Amino acid sequence: VQLQASGGGLVQAGGSLRLSCAASGRTVSSYSVGWFRQAPGKEREFVAAISWSLGSTYYADSVKGRFTISRDNAKNTVYLQMNSLKPEDTAVYSCAIHIRGSFYYPAAYDYWGQGTQVTVSS
Repeated sequence: VQLQASGGGLVQAGGSLRLSCAASGRTVSSYSVGWFRQAPGKEREFVAAISWSLGSTYYADSVKGRFTISRDNAKNTVYLQMNSLKPEDTAVYSCAIHIRGSFYYPAAYDYWGQGTQVTVSS
């Protein structure tokens, strides 16, 4: 399976963006998918995840209430709706398939897609 993230851009603080993670090769509905982000000089950090079985969602505390992860199985795509964006949300956002273990750690994921840059100006 290959993943491709898109939808990033430059937005003012308080604005919104919707990121897409499109899958090819296999149907994404059979997998749990996570979004991570990495800012310059920082470690990659968990943002959100959605499970394949029940569609349960998981969020980092820093984005809870502002970001929403969802999936459209017909389009083989997972989305990340980001509202009330803050300058500290600036990062490269990537999606990946959850393989094993906790949803919150990058080591639990594989098949990382190329990321998309999100820049939030103050």
